[in-house]
Amino acid sequence: MLRPRFGIGLALFGLLSAGAAPAVQVGTPVAPAPQQARADPAPPSVTFGALFERVALSTLFDDGKLWADMEPRRSPAAIMQDYRARPPRDERELKRFVEANFREPDAPPLRQPTPGLPLLAHIAELWPLLTRHTPTAPAHSTLLPLPRAYVVPGGRFREIYYWDSYFTMLGLDGPHRRLRDDMVANFGQMIRRYGHVPNGSRSYYLSRSQPPFFYKMVELTDPERPARAFAAHLSDLRAEHRFWMEGGDQAKPGMPVRRVVRMPDGSLLNRYWDDRDVPRDESFAADVATWRQSGRRPAILYRDLRASAESGWDFSSRWFADGKTLASIRTTEIVPPDLNALLYGLEHAILLGCREVRDRLCVQQYSRQAEDRRKAMRTYLWNDRTGLFDDYHWPTGRLVGNVSAAALYPLFAKVATDAQARRTAVTVERELLKPGGLVSTNRRTGQQWDAPNGWAPLQWVAVDGLRAYGHHGLARTIGQRWLRTVATVYAGTGKLLEKYDVVTARPGGGGEYPLQDGFGWTNGVTVALARLYGLPQLAAPPRPSRRGRPAAAPVQ
Repeated sequence: MLRPRFGIGLALFGLLSAGAAPAVQVGTPVAPAPQQARADPAPPSVTFGALFERVALSTLFDDGKLWADMEPRRSPAAIMQDYRARPPRDERELKRFVEANFREPDAPPLRQPTPGLPLLAHIAELWPLLTRHTPTAPAHSTLLPLPRAYVVPGGRFREIYYWDSYFTMLGLDGPHRRLRDDMVANFGQMIRRYGHVPNGSRSYYLSRSQPPFFYKMVELTDPERPARAFAAHLSDLRAEHRFWMEGGDQAKPGMPVRRVVRMPDGSLLNRYWDDRDVPRDESFAADVATWRQSGRRPAILYRDLRASAESGWDFSSRWFADGKTLASIRTTEIVPPDLNALLYGLEHAILLGCREVRDRLCVQQYSRQAEDRRKAMRTYLWNDRTGLFDDYHWPTGRLVGNVSAAALYPLFAKVATDAQARRTAVTVERELLKPGGLVSTNRRTGQQWDAPNGWAPLQWVAVDGLRAYGHHGLARTIGQRWLRTVATVYAGTGKLLEKYDVVTARPGGGGEYPLQDGFGWTNGVTVALARLYGLPQLAAPPRPSRRGRPAAAPVQ
């Protein structure tokens, strides 16, 4: 866990308080989102207002997420009463005020797997270390309680995350299989409680979701008879679909509503969105800095940053108007193939579940919606020039021309034609395949979801999607190269990481925070790919060097 950093000086806050950029310009209030009507817990930026903003823009914390996760020692009303009565005069007083009124979230015991284990044995020992059970949350905490046990990614990510969890669950077999059912139960509970699956189990994540993999998690609970699994969770699946399609009946071409975009022919596709348009609680200072660089209206910029967080690709050149800089982000203007492929998969899962329970009207409804979506994706999102499904810029009605691993989602969800799958395989092999697996995009921008980084979820989507269309050779190459990267880095560091540089087979870089280890989805995908292809011989336990540090094994 990153520790608080207390320092002197209020350079950034001083600019605000001096009048150069008043705090009210940080964002524009947004109309209450539907979930707010259910009296969901407010994020700390709302609960603590000016205090939260002042601390977030100070130098007190290296990682803004730690400030967002801090637990009040007493009621927020009492804290704010004292803050307003006697505001700290400088950062030293602010530090004392924070220490007196907040504490760090409880951390699990600092245990590590047994040193020197083979890779898969190391992962097996990681599962209990990453497992949490929080049926209750500390008073006034941002943590959302969940009834069953769950696996966290690791590092700074101390709560459950939505799309991470599907890839984590791929590796939960044997004695850990029960965790699959527990995690599905938790996500179902969140859908019923909040109307959707939030980005993660924190109050500041409630305004957005993440790529909708819930139906794939449900499928894992009964892989031999997925229709039976879908039937057992039918109400939750339909509720999630309603969340993503909310407002679709009001959407018009050129006038999207929330997450729904009506295309020129009247069909409906989806985009990423967030119900708030202010800086993210967990990245407040970074978002304010991006706004200052952009010269754009803050509410629009902040929502685009938040929508990118909903996509999971935070951040990538996919969302940038100029293809290079974060300040040009325009996520809400993009209709992406990955999101729409997953929503097609969700619609197909619902119709299978409805067929299982003999609900003919439901089957007809979702069969029509799934087919309409597939047709619209083939019409608007297929780029015949690049031979890939592409991101569509709805304001101009043009494809962006991105070459990214998101193009493999239509194969993963079985949206593509056989001809499209063949061309996708050719382009992916030429543009995205590297010595250590697939890069996220073919651009180098310094962002973590661009080259040279590769990510476990994208490797699995690629392998599974290519196998579905019979491209077993390329799938095997991707899977084996990724396993070699993970194994090589493990041999050198003793860790499994959030992301990897797949050009040089080393730890990944970029992003808003230091590289994290643990790591839930890397563990799960490694186990799943090892079942398919086995591990490379270099997957040996880390060996101490003469200086007591792990030494990298030679690539064989």
